Amino acid sequence: MRLLALLFVFATAALGAVPPELETALKTFRSDAPRGWSFTQTTVAEGKSTVEHSNAAKPEFDRWTLVQVDGRVPTSDELTRYAENRSRRSRTGTAPKIIEQFDLPTLETMSDTAERGVYRFALRPGEASDKTAAFLRATVTLHKPTQTIESIELANIAEFSPTLGVKILELRTAMAYSLPHGDTPTLPQKVTTRQRGTAFWFKTLDAEMTVTFSDYVRAGKK
Repeated sequence: MRLLALLFVFATAALGAVPPELETALKTFRSDAPRGWSFTQTTVAEGKSTVEHSNAAKPEFDRWTLVQVDGRVPTSDELTRYAENRSRRSRTGTAPKIIEQFDLPTLETMSDTAERGVYRFALRPGEASDKTAAFLRATVTLHKPTQTIESIELANIAEFSPTLGVKILELRTAMAYSLPHGDTPTLPQKVTTRQRGTAFWFKTLDAEMTVTFSDYVRAGKK
């Protein structure tokens, strides 16, 4: 009986064991662009679009510029509001890292080849009032040769109600990253979000957003 118990404990631990190459990738992963890289960010949501540029050569609080709004040059009022909003966002600090919410012992191997592995994790709550994490799963695609995370998808596994009167039917966020090559590190490429739900049975909460990143240039290089 003691031997059977030990074998059970070992098997349970093995199911949640994180492969070394995935462990390395998780430790070095960052969701945003590395320091020192300038880029253009295009956001499309609810029929509207904005184009912004981040210049890594400038001071942190003066780095972002609004380039376009709905395909046109922004007005002076829009530029003023943008600068004020960016200033407020800078003062709020950094967002929590989603990687830190991965419940590593829950790891499931969805597929595994010599080049890529696909793994799924449950999420730990980000804070005490977090009623969403329990209904989400994170799916990670790892490029083994470079120990790089190519994509992360967060999706709900069931309908849930984060607050009274609100029902979320679908919640999905997908993040894609490039593979490193030469002296160019892995860089964010695209983020898509999709939500389907209702509030108090009559108001729709349906929404979609796409954010793409382009024109990467290392600061100081032409």
